[in-house]
Amino acid sequence: MTTDARLAADIASGAGALLLDIRAAGLGSDARELGRRGDVAADAYILGKLFAERPDDAILSEESADDPVRLESSRVWIIDPLDGSKEYGIPGRSDWAVHIALWERDRGITAAAVAQPALGAVYVSDDDSHAVHAERIPARPRIVVSASRPPDFVDAVATAIGAEVSTMGSAGAKAMAVLRGEVDAYIHSGGQWEWDSAAPVGVAMAAGLHCSRIDGTPMTYNESHPYLPDLLICRPELAQPLLAAIAEHAGDTADTGRVAMARAYIDALVSHDATKVRLAADAWRVENGQRTGESGEFIRDELENGFQYQAIQAVRDLSFHEWGDNVVARFELDLGATPSDVTSVRITEHFAIPAGEIQSVMAIIEPSAINRESQ
Repeated sequence: MTTDARLAADIASGAGALLLDIRAAGLGSDARELGRRGDVAADAYILGKLFAERPDDAILSEESADDPVRLESSRVWIIDPLDGSKEYGIPGRSDWAVHIALWERDRGITAAAVAQPALGAVYVSDDDSHAVHAERIPARPRIVVSASRPPDFVDAVATAIGAEVSTMGSAGAKAMAVLRGEVDAYIHSGGQWEWDSAAPVGVAMAAGLHCSRIDGTPMTYNESHPYLPDLLICRPELAQPLLAAIAEHAGDTADTGRVAMARAYIDALVSHDATKVRLAADAWRVENGQRTGESGEFIRDELENGFQYQAIQAVRDLSFHEWGDNVVARFELDLGATPSDVTSVRITEHFAIPAGEIQSVMAIIEPSAINRESQ
């Protein structure tokens, strides 16, 4: 039987070839829609291969509903069919990837592959050609971070160790840049999910790179809520200097998994991009006692295309309160056809999040205190 690592590599390579075909046919169309087509097609391809080759294993995928049976399984495949969908939709960008990883109980990530199809490369945990060993710390280390969500402390950390900072898309692309020696460290603190890091961490650790949370604790996978807020992948000789600098300069600002999911929903109110919003298939929504959504697909479409959301200008004074499976968000919402014609309303939004998806949203919408005072 094919080893798990070789299976991961074969599936990542096949999904990558499929994504290249979809990209070639669709470049020039809407970039967000192209990314979604790629996500759906690659997810179906990967699931089909895993069901055929490892039918008894559980699966956790970014693009599929979270099945709680994985929590009882001894073997769980953690996959991201298309990591970096935004970059995938932009002509000429190569910083997107396919992630396939296997988690085993009491062993962690035991097999992993990261494909970068636009580079014609597949990196696998059983390949020692990229093995690294501790050396002298570079005179000017190179740190790569997310272009859209760089850590707010990264400049202070870079100054502390005399490093330079660059940006790149896709967690897999950044991790593999460390593996290839193009950069020396990858730091992230803007929130991630298990599928974002499982395969990159599996490949990087097998090659001898340091991988941990930014506080130095281990990366853990197949948790009931698959959220990991931060990550450090670096050359082994840089681990202690970087961890010390991060400890000095990073604040304790990471969201919990449920708050991160609620925040993604609220962000979509303004951006009208619900790509990162995780809603259960049978999710429902109520606003001021009226049902306004009966499925995750409907709610997602409303966030992006509903006329009632198009006038939203900004979210202000946002705060969260979490207990158990519940998150309550309170914020001011600015509405107006133009930035100079704004009315504010006060929102209290309750999210029920029993596992890795939002099950329900209940909103109370009332006049803002600012508007009441002006009347």
